[in-house]
Amino acid sequence: MITSVLVANRGEIARRVFRTCRELGIATVAVHADPDAGAPHTREADAAVRLPGSAPADTYLRGDLIVKAALAAGADAVHPGYGFLSENAGFARAVRDAGLVWIGPPPAAIEAMASKTGAKKLMSGAGVPLPAPLEPDGITADDLPVLVKAAAGGGGRGMRVVRELAALDGEIEAAGAEAAAAFGDGEVFVEPYIERGRHVEVQVLADTHGQVWALGTRDCSLQRRHQKVIEEAPAPGLPDELRRTLQDAAVAAARAVAYEGAGTVEFLLAETGRPYFLEMNTRLQVEHPVTELVHDLDLVEWQLRIAEGEPLPANGAPDARGHAVEARLYAEDPAHQWRPRTGTLWRLDVPGEVRVDAGVEDGSEIGTHYDPMLAKVIAWAPTRATAVRKLAHALERARVHGPVTNRDLLVRSLRHPDFVVGRLDTGFYDRHLSALTAPPAGEGAAHALLAAALADAVRSEGVRAGSAPRPAVAKRVGGWRNLASQPQCRRYADEDGTEHEVRYVWGRAGLAPAPGTYPGVRVLEAAPSSVVLEADGVRRELAVARYGDHVFVGSVGPYAFTALPRLPEPEAATEPGSLLAAMPGTVVRIAEGLTEGTSVTAGEPLLWLEAMKMEHRVVAPADGVLSALSVDVGQQVDVGTVLAVVTEE
Repeated sequence: MITSVLVANRGEIARRVFRTCRELGIATVAVHADPDAGAPHTREADAAVRLPGSAPADTYLRGDLIVKAALAAGADAVHPGYGFLSENAGFARAVRDAGLVWIGPPPAAIEAMASKTGAKKLMSGAGVPLPAPLEPDGITADDLPVLVKAAAGGGGRGMRVVRELAALDGEIEAAGAEAAAAFGDGEVFVEPYIERGRHVEVQVLADTHGQVWALGTRDCSLQRRHQKVIEEAPAPGLPDELRRTLQDAAVAAARAVAYEGAGTVEFLLAETGRPYFLEMNTRLQVEHPVTELVHDLDLVEWQLRIAEGEPLPANGAPDARGHAVEARLYAEDPAHQWRPRTGTLWRLDVPGEVRVDAGVEDGSEIGTHYDPMLAKVIAWAPTRATAVRKLAHALERARVHGPVTNRDLLVRSLRHPDFVVGRLDTGFYDRHLSALTAPPAGEGAAHALLAAALADAVRSEGVRAGSAPRPAVAKRVGGWRNLASQPQCRRYADEDGTEHEVRYVWGRAGLAPAPGTYPGVRVLEAAPSSVVLEADGVRRELAVARYGDHVFVGSVGPYAFTALPRLPEPEAATEPGSLLAAMPGTVVRIAEGLTEGTSVTAGEPLLWLEAMKMEHRVVAPADGVLSALSVDVGQQVDVGTVLAVVTEE
């Protein structure tokens, strides 16, 4: 019997495993890098062991340190979670060699599937259809587009779609570097890229007695940068015959490598409906909750039971019931090339009857070292339509006060006509991103700005409630002015940095917009935490939350603003052509031969920043000469740091 489990991971998946362990009466051990010393997963475990350092390569990818931590803390089993070392056969062997229980598949099974090139050969022998591999040196324009893909790991890292032959060598190099940083293995391969394919996968569960379950299908087609954003189970619209084909192929794949534990076999469906084997993930998937809700079981619990030698029930896998949809909430800006965002998460609260698996909590700091996922929000209902509606409703009303997130994109995606009818493919965001990230129509932002200004006025200048029983309008009792009836002004910047000015007056009836600024709008109530406005006869209450200079307004899709000084401060001047860091990160590469005085062309990659486990290219803004190179490889930079200067010709 397992008595104590160390989770060789962090964040949401560590907390997820701990939750099941607590329910089963199993003690828990966390490991943490220095930035995670106060993280929720560290505090929730019964014991925690420090991994000195910050970068994954020095901490969560150090299998030797993790095994030592397990022994030191008295754990008798190790759960790898997902990512990091979860599909590393060498780590699995080291755990077993130390006398610990490995909660995962046998190292030989991991090894067989860890290399996607090797796994494809294995599946080809089993009769599973595969895209034909391509030799990089022999690729011509007729072969395009192609997909460059890391042979190890997953999660979209080390993957590039190449549509121009001239870019192939550079993208192979970039994918290899990203894969090496993420998985310690820079091997990549190239295969045809299937346009508008559907990503459909099968969850398998296998015991140590030869039984293998196929727990239905999942659709994970909505992706950005080859990373999943929205997943659901079962995959909608699949013919019964195709569904059986996928499940039979998944079971065959598991049996071919004598698999044990939880795993996922992934397929790409062409527009014709023909399936192609992608890979087998020899671990628990991020999206496992949708399968749990549909089949009413705990996959982590079964991982533990199987590791203890318990057989799966002989009567077979539980039947599917209803539909589940999951959305991944990321700290990133979809409107600006999915740029990761950092900072303090002051509040995360998702209402409604939904499941929330989060790696963060109120007050968490979102840094640059790890994946930007904050939480997974999952809804279940008897029908797909109801599950989708529940999830969109919960996300829309979630209070996410902190860095920019993809929450609005998620809500709009769930309500997009194509998604509603199940018309899904991996090109969804390529086609619809601009529409899904367009500024919302209507007066919502303007009303939110007014509410922010009125709440700040109430907070800073002193008020008392009006004498009328309803509505009670804030009235000024402090902050004496020579001409109290003259408009006052407050300034804010929105998330794009655009500055706005709001003017209001203190009248006999209390606070009101300055004459002519908000026609048709009346202030019914004003308090530091909420403002009630009536616009064209419609009454709405707007919640207002302020953290320092950061203001969040609204109960539905809150608007975020930064309060600015009443008098603008002089801006720091930067040299024309300066390339500024758009996010905190680490300079991981500089273009070969790039020095001051080098001629560059518009769009040419100059250097690469790594932030939140992804590489981001910094390119020349115009044809010109590199007049300054201000950073070195390995240097950590903050937002706004001058990286280089290009003097335009």
